[in-house]
Amino acid sequence: MIHIIDLEFQKVKKAIGAFLVETRNGLALIETGPYSTYPMLKKAIEDKGFNVEDIKHVFLTHIHLDHAGAAWKFAEMGARVYVHPVGYKHLLDPSKLMDSAKRIYQDAMESLWGEMKAIPEKQMKSIDHGTTIKVGDTTFKAWHTPGHATHHIAWQVGKALFAGDVAGVKIEKGIVMPPCPPPDINIEDWQRSIRLIKSIDLEVMYLTHFGKVVNITRHLNELEKCLLDWANWIKPYWEDDASVAEVVPVFQKYVADTLTAAGIDKDGLLRYEMANPSWMSVTGLMRYWKKKVGKVKT
Repeated sequence: MIHIIDLEFQKVKKAIGAFLVETRNGLALIETGPYSTYPMLKKAIEDKGFNVEDIKHVFLTHIHLDHAGAAWKFAEMGARVYVHPVGYKHLLDPSKLMDSAKRIYQDAMESLWGEMKAIPEKQMKSIDHGTTIKVGDTTFKAWHTPGHATHHIAWQVGKALFAGDVAGVKIEKGIVMPPCPPPDINIEDWQRSIRLIKSIDLEVMYLTHFGKVVNITRHLNELEKCLLDWANWIKPYWEDDASVAEVVPVFQKYVADTLTAAGIDKDGLLRYEMANPSWMSVTGLMRYWKKKVGKVKT
């Protein structure tokens, strides 16, 4: 049985989720959210009649703080944490990860994300593409799915896929949008990951931001279309050497107008922005074009 847990990030519903999976050999957790939402996660698990100490397996899609920030807490309680090989070293020593985040969020760091402690090597397992982990009667299969992050894993359980961020952000009945923060955005890798997901025999995808999707092919097609649209929208600004500060308000309006045109109300706009801050996609996509094209302007 799969439970979707709303972490109510910054008191906003349906912005960040985690997934509790019941097996015949206890509980597994996919995603932990940031440590700032750990009290909400703990309460939700207890409200379902379980204890957080009972979770012995934690599966991470990637190490961004909104997905993995509380993983260390479960490791402290004896859980094993499964993570991509590239993310492994950053959970052993999260200092670089946290320093990078502090440069972005500054004084808001604590209220947004909370602390992140190192996870001992004995509590972690580095997971290669195609690896399967069996917990009781339930098999978790790792699909390396870069594009949003080089260290991204989508976890398959039966005909369900826990897609992290590689399948985008879709709040309730809204439209799908790609989260494109720095530093790893790669459009071509993301497109290959989309093709990989389409090749898997699935009935449902679970999105960390937020909920589940059953019309998988249409969802992924719309995601790819938006991803390419955003990248091509940003490219002329990069070619003109525009600053991020200059582009951010223009792009924020573009995204808000797109969502409003799709029928998203004011509360919905807030949820999308909390789940996928549009300013971060400006930085991520500008960096993508710089890495892809270098100093050559076309």
